[in-house]
Amino acid sequence: MSKLKAERERGITIDISLYKFETAKYFFTIIDAPGHRDFIKNMITGTSQADAALLVVAAPLGEFEAGIAKTGQTKEHALLAYTLGVRQIIVAVNKMDDRSVNWSEQRFDEITKEVGNYVKKIGFTSDKVQYVPISGYSGDNLIEKSGNLPWFKGPTLSEALDELQEPKRPVDLPLRVPLQDVYKISGLGCVPVGRVESGVLKPGMSIKFAPSGVVSEVKSVQMHHADIPQALPGDNIGFNMKNLTIKDLKRGMVAGDAKVSPPQEAESFTAQVIVINHPSGIRANYAPVLDCHTSHIACKFESIISKVDRRNGTVLEENPAVIKNGDSAIVKLVPSKPICVETFTDFPALGRFAVRDMSQTVAVGVVKSVVHKDVTKAVVKNSFHSY
Repeated sequence: MSKLKAERERGITIDISLYKFETAKYFFTIIDAPGHRDFIKNMITGTSQADAALLVVAAPLGEFEAGIAKTGQTKEHALLAYTLGVRQIIVAVNKMDDRSVNWSEQRFDEITKEVGNYVKKIGFTSDKVQYVPISGYSGDNLIEKSGNLPWFKGPTLSEALDELQEPKRPVDLPLRVPLQDVYKISGLGCVPVGRVESGVLKPGMSIKFAPSGVVSEVKSVQMHHADIPQALPGDNIGFNMKNLTIKDLKRGMVAGDAKVSPPQEAESFTAQVIVINHPSGIRANYAPVLDCHTSHIACKFESIISKVDRRNGTVLEENPAVIKNGDSAIVKLVPSKPICVETFTDFPALGRFAVRDMSQTVAVGVVKSVVHKDVTKAVVKNSFHSY
């Protein structure tokens, strides 16, 4: 899957890429997201667009232990997937063919127990997590049952994917498409790419992009390089815009219907956060990076309004000086650069975020209310270019 020269040379995934494949039951878009901690930002962008996660853990002795350790990536990826709204997860235990594993049922059970305890602690429900032993190298248990795993009575990886439940699609909500990237394609022009989170996108619609306020018309909508008449929630699409250049749009912007409840820039917002892993605790004026949908923007904790019970929201302390690991609090956040967020109750995908600092996730949160910036007029792009 690795197409970039740097990816092939380093043997790791750097950016996200989309591929399609079909099983007996579903048509899937696979979002290949990087696992390496240097590129966690790209992993978050990919995971924020997913309906389900396939968490690949390595079975060999030492490799699994490194991933599940406190600083390992297995734990962080599972946590971020849950934070970003993924509720169904398949754990593929890979490299079962390795000499140190030798298709061992005991090793598989040891790994599933350890991963199971952790994903349950994060919030995944045990019956929504499937564990599948595989060997990607030799193809065992991917599509057909493997003779090397006679003790395993569960599904193949392909069967496990078919057991996933398709989530309810919010077609009746206003349109929201967070941009994953923007491309200049010869013969088409400017093509933003993203996942429709809610609403319906059709050619001919007038689209407003937040936070910039640029408005333009959709010329065509494509999925996997083929034109489609409309895009529905869950579709990963590209859409060609009239009279826009690649300089007008960027990753992290949100597209919406200019005529019906368009997206807006947030001046500030109130959120409920849970501190997961901060060495000294979070105080007012702390300014880490917030990852919300596809945007990564530094935001300041302007004030910590109250410490609350994370289960029922009861106020435990007003205006605490510091919130520490395990604490939940209502906070006011002010972005350092323009950003578009929505309340979690209205648009879940645009109202969840992770707080990152020191190369790790220090807190997670949901947006409770938004103060929108007062922008009186949108920037309309008239027809002065033609592609």
